[in-house]
Amino acid sequence: MEPEIEPTLPEAPPTEAATELSLSPDVLAGTVEAPETRGLGWVFSGDEGLRAGWSVLIFAALLALFSSVVGFAFLAMHLVDQKGHLTASATLFGELIPFLAMLGAAALVALIERRKNLLAFNLTGPRRGAHLLSGLAAGFLGLSVLVGALCAGGWLHFGAIALTGADVAKYAALWGCAFLLVGCVEEGLFRCYLQFTLTRGINFWWALGIEALICVDLVLRARGNGVWGVYAVALLGLVPCLMLQLNKTKGAGFWQAAWVTSTIFGFIHTGNNGENWIGIFAAAAIGFVFCVSIWVTGSAWWAIGCHAAWDWAETYFYGTADSGMPAQGHYLSTSPDPARSAFWTGGADGPEGSLLVLGVILLLLVALLVIYGRRSALVTEAEQLTA
Repeated sequence: MEPEIEPTLPEAPPTEAATELSLSPDVLAGTVEAPETRGLGWVFSGDEGLRAGWSVLIFAALLALFSSVVGFAFLAMHLVDQKGHLTASATLFGELIPFLAMLGAAALVALIERRKNLLAFNLTGPRRGAHLLSGLAAGFLGLSVLVGALCAGGWLHFGAIALTGADVAKYAALWGCAFLLVGCVEEGLFRCYLQFTLTRGINFWWALGIEALICVDLVLRARGNGVWGVYAVALLGLVPCLMLQLNKTKGAGFWQAAWVTSTIFGFIHTGNNGENWIGIFAAAAIGFVFCVSIWVTGSAWWAIGCHAAWDWAETYFYGTADSGMPAQGHYLSTSPDPARSAFWTGGADGPEGSLLVLGVILLLLVALLVIYGRRSALVTEAEQLTA
C-alpha cells in the first residue's frame, strides 16, 4: 500500500506579529536575527543597536556638557573649593558635579539605546544590597591589612588621634558621603557604563588600538606621574587578550574591555600629585579586580562598596595620604618612615604607593573568586539541572 501524500498548502501571508518581530527587543538585543541594514545605517547601528563607539562618543560629549553646566552653577553658589584642598566638604561637592553629570549623560544614552533604565549598565543582578555591604567590608578590611603590614614592618608610624568628641562622628559621616560619591562616580564611569558598552562592541584589535593611543599620548607629552605603571598594565594584558581573540573564547569581549578600562583607570591617576609607578599600577590592578567582581557577582555594587570603603579608611580613618593627597579632618594620624625606602613605605603617595599594596589586591582577587566564583558555579550548575 503506498503512503498517503499530504497535499501542499499555499503559504499563509505574514501575520502582524511576524511583521512586528523585526522591531522586537529580541531583535535589538541580537537574540533574533535582524534584517540586513540598508545603506549606510550599518555605520551607526549593529546587531545590538547603536554601535559602542558612537555610544561612547555621545556619552563623553553629554558628560562634558553637563559637567560644565553643573560646575558653573556650583561655582556661582560658591560650593566648590577652587584651591584644591582635600576637605570633606570640597570632596563632597566636587564629586557631586561629575555624579550629576554622569546620571544625566547615562540617562540620555540609555534612552537613545532603548534601555529600561540606568541599571542596565552593570547595575542589575541578584543580591545588590548584600554585594554593596560586602564590598564595604572588603574595602575597609583590605586597607586595614595594608596599613597593619606597613606598621608591622616599621614602614608606617601612628601618631596622635586627630579628632575627638562630636567631630569624630561629624567627619566620619561627611567623608562617608563624599567617598560613596567617589565610588559611584568612578565605578559608574569605568565599571558600569564604559565596561558594559565596550564589552558589546570591542575586540582585541580595537582594544590594542586604544592601549597604543594611551601609551603614545604618555610618551609624546611626557605627562603625569608614575607612567611606567600604565605601560606595565598595557603590556601585561597584551598576550592574554590576544589568546582570547585567537581562540574565539566566549566572553572575550568582557576581558578585552576590562583590559582597556583598567588601563584608562590607571592613566587618569597619573595627574595626581605624589604618584609613583606602583601606585598607578595598583590603581589599574584594583580596577581589574573590580571588573572581576562584575563577572562573578553580576553587577558593580561590590566594586562601588569596596572602592568607597577603601578610600574612606585610607583618608579619614587612618589619616594616610590618598594618591599623594593628605586630607583635612581625619581620625587617626599616620606617617611613613622618612628613613626607609619609598618603594616599601609608599612615600608621598601613601599606602597605595607601597609594593605591599599588590599583595593586598591579590588577596581581594582571591577572596572574590573563592566566595563569589564558587557561588556563580553553583548557580550555573543548578540552572543546567533545571533546564
